[in-house]
Amino acid sequence: MAEHSHNAAAFIADEARTNWHDETLWMVRAKRDKAALQLPEWEQLRQTASAIKEHTLNNLDTYLIAFEKKALANGVHIHWAYNSEEHNSIVYALLQKSGVTKVVKSKSMLTEECNLNEYLLHKGIQVTDTDLGERIVQLRNEAPSHIVLPAIHLKKEDVSDTFHQHLHTEKGNTDALYLTRQARVHLRNHFYESEAALTGVNFAVAETGSIVVCTNEGNADLGVHTAKIHIASMGIEKVIPEAKDLGVFLRLLARSATGQAVTTYSSHFNSPMPGREMHVIILNNKRTEQLANPDFSNSLKCIRCAACFNTCPVYRRSGGHSYHTVIAGPIGSILAPNLDKKANADLPFASTLCGSCSNVCPVKIDIHIQLWKWRQVLMKEGYGTLPKKISMKGMGWILSHPRLYRFAGTVARWMMRNMPFVINNKRWNIWYRQRNMPAPPAQSFKQWHQKNHSK
Repeated sequence: MAEHSHNAAAFIADEARTNWHDETLWMVRAKRDKAALQLPEWEQLRQTASAIKEHTLNNLDTYLIAFEKKALANGVHIHWAYNSEEHNSIVYALLQKSGVTKVVKSKSMLTEECNLNEYLLHKGIQVTDTDLGERIVQLRNEAPSHIVLPAIHLKKEDVSDTFHQHLHTEKGNTDALYLTRQARVHLRNHFYESEAALTGVNFAVAETGSIVVCTNEGNADLGVHTAKIHIASMGIEKVIPEAKDLGVFLRLLARSATGQAVTTYSSHFNSPMPGREMHVIILNNKRTEQLANPDFSNSLKCIRCAACFNTCPVYRRSGGHSYHTVIAGPIGSILAPNLDKKANADLPFASTLCGSCSNVCPVKIDIHIQLWKWRQVLMKEGYGTLPKKISMKGMGWILSHPRLYRFAGTVARWMMRNMPFVINNKRWNIWYRQRNMPAPPAQSFKQWHQKNHSK
């Protein structure tokens, strides 16, 4: 598996696309800021949401059991899965029992986490993603690059080519309205022909035993109402105590994700329709391990808004696929090492630790602090690469000796001025490969500070 830096290098090679990706996501971040500023109580909402999640995680067993009890009373079947293998086996068993061979699926990052599509395909079951972005990347045999905007890495020309290849649309027609209408026609038949609908879960309400699914396209609603079986997959962290809590989270979710005042469809599924079945699969998949670790437990507060993606300078300029994990970006770089430290040891280092992710998080997860803490854990446990170990030890030694640090700074500034061919050699200076070197400063910060603030 290639590391983030290698994958990012391939993405950055297309400078025009990189700049477009960066600007597009920053536009979404700007929309989030405008939406937040429209609510004087925005920070109070963030604090309240964080407190609700904190309380729920501290009493998770109580609320999960309460949710199960109420859901069962509503006629919903509840299944518990320890890991992704169990989750997929449960889904397949339910489909096999009813003789289902065609299913439609709305956006669900948990099923992506479990690699459910590929699993069902090998079992002979056709799975059609119905979220437009998800369907586009599915046709391209790609993974989503963003948890809210799955095809954000693609331009309309890419979508046009994909639809021409798979849906036989007009070649070269990039009109968004035309492409959207063709996608609607294509997906409508899948809705009619499907025998089961798979959805994710944005929120599970312990008080009512109901689940809430948020979409902008209504595809979850259409799938559930045309199929005889509804299977919803949720992580254990998705439960919230009461229905009134939704008022807090729904006001935060859409504004943080896309700058909308509210998600277009916030669908409440309380019980199965007459003659139909509703199943909820509650998945652990190492979430309890994350919960048991005080340094990383509050990452489970995440409501999957992707605000941290849209603001992150590294994600914006490296693309979601560079993260080689289901959930990319800053929050994914916290969650992934918990699943596999060795495979994902590089991800916490794919950050500037600027703190912008923590500043925009609607549930106030200290994302950049957790990224820093993961670095300490991974290096201490031997998951860092040899060059990283050597460079970090070297820097640690230099930074712990003030005189040596000042001397090294003097030498570096001299070399930048007098030997730029050494500093600007991309074979030796890895940092310079995708960046422009700054002009050498005339003096160190300490010298400047002593001169200007010596009083």
